[in-house]
Amino acid sequence: MFDNYLQARAAKKGELFRPFEIQTDYKTYVDGKPRYSGVRDFMKSRGIELPEGHPDDPPDAETVCSLGNRKNDMINDVLESEGVEPYEGSIAFVHQLRRRGMKTAVVSSSQNCLAVLQAAKMADLFDARVDGEVAGRLALPRKPAPDTFLAAASELGVPPQRAVVVEDAISGVQAGRADRFGLVIGVARKGEGAALTDNGADVVVTDLSELLDDR
Repeated sequence: MFDNYLQARAAKKGELFRPFEIQTDYKTYVDGKPRYSGVRDFMKSRGIELPEGHPDDPPDAETVCSLGNRKNDMINDVLESEGVEPYEGSIAFVHQLRRRGMKTAVVSSSQNCLAVLQAAKMADLFDARVDGEVAGRLALPRKPAPDTFLAAASELGVPPQRAVVVEDAISGVQAGRADRFGLVIGVARKGEGAALTDNGADVVVTDLSELLDDR
């Protein structure tokens, strides 16, 4: 979505096209953030100021909301056509926690969280869900603010000091550290372990299977 927009903009303005970089742009400006915040922050990083627009903006409007809607349409197309392939280590880790009687919650900035969980057949693995829809309804500040994690801990009836945050996004690790949760586990799937540590992760693994007792 970003590349399509940037290519069209570069052609119209006679500028050099610089593509969206997954390893840098995505992790820094988009990962773990609400739909429109990711668009807004990335565009600002390129010196592009777009009108905010409205959530009902059509996909062809040149606004933050329109680009976010384009991105969401693409995500829904992928969910419908390809489904979701979950990380097996993550599923096994959640099952291990639940066998031990621990409560689990999923915290996400995405408004597609439930659709993704259902596509991955994981919706029944969590006692609580605080996602983009819930955060919007409760007017909760999003990551890197800790409010969504605090709401999830409250739903579980667990004080933050007794809760563990598991995150693969820098903004999520920052949120976990902001209110001093009992433990923050960073998942570095693409070599960003140092960045997760620098931003507050107590423990960093490359896959949650590393935390299984019977691995």
